[in-house]
Amino acid sequence: MERSSRLFSAVVLVFLLVISTEVGTKVVEARICESPSYRFRGICVSRNNCANICKTEGFPGGRCRGFRRRCFCYKHCA
Repeated sequence: MERSSRLFSAVVLVFLLVISTEVGTKVVEARICESPSYRFRGICVSRNNCANICKTEGFPGGRCRGFRRRCFCYKHCA
């Protein structure tokens, strides 16, 4: 009798461990969408300047990219 209760307890414990790993929170990295800045003119040298221009366009930030050093604004995709 005692042996069957230990076996049952062990099975329940393993079951709870399996369930808890499946139900746990999952971190999903958001995708980032980019769009060339419409207001930025010239060669993008300063990331801060690019980010400030993008903020005036309604984006949370921006960065300089590419061989031509253009300012691209970014936001999290929906």
